Amino acid sequence: MVTLQKGDKAPSFSGVDQDGKGHKLADYVGKKLVVFFYPKASTPGCTAEACDLRDNFERFKANNYELLGVSADSQKAQLKFKDKYEFPFPLLADEDKSVINAFGVWGPKKFMGKEYDGIHRTTFVIDENGIIEEVIAQVKTKEHAAQILK
Repeated sequence: MVTLQKGDKAPSFSGVDQDGKGHKLADYVGKKLVVFFYPKASTPGCTAEACDLRDNFERFKANNYELLGVSADSQKAQLKFKDKYEFPFPLLADEDKSVINAFGVWGPKKFMGKEYDGIHRTTFVIDENGIIEEVIAQVKTKEHAAQILK
């Protein structure tokens, strides 16, 4: 499903977070950026993943990483999710799926025998120059920080 690979230039995205603040790839030049895509705010797996990243946030900061969560949820849903779990990183409300499609993480999924289109839980680690250092497609929601900071 995901066509971007290690060594590729990251897509030049722009999106709006839970507070209506804009974010684009160019804002993060000189820092490492972790962009994690998750299917839906406040669902068990997405909550476990984001809370694991939150709990390890100081380790990310110490290694010059910024984090950016992305889903197709509304700004209101993202704000509620961020506030409830006190996430120290922004969550993009990508309702038009422009960022999701730029990274190629939207597509067919299967759940309990049903097929539908949705977001594939995928994380991209982007270096200081906008090059993809790693693509994590097999996200372990409860140990995701360890997958990134190994």
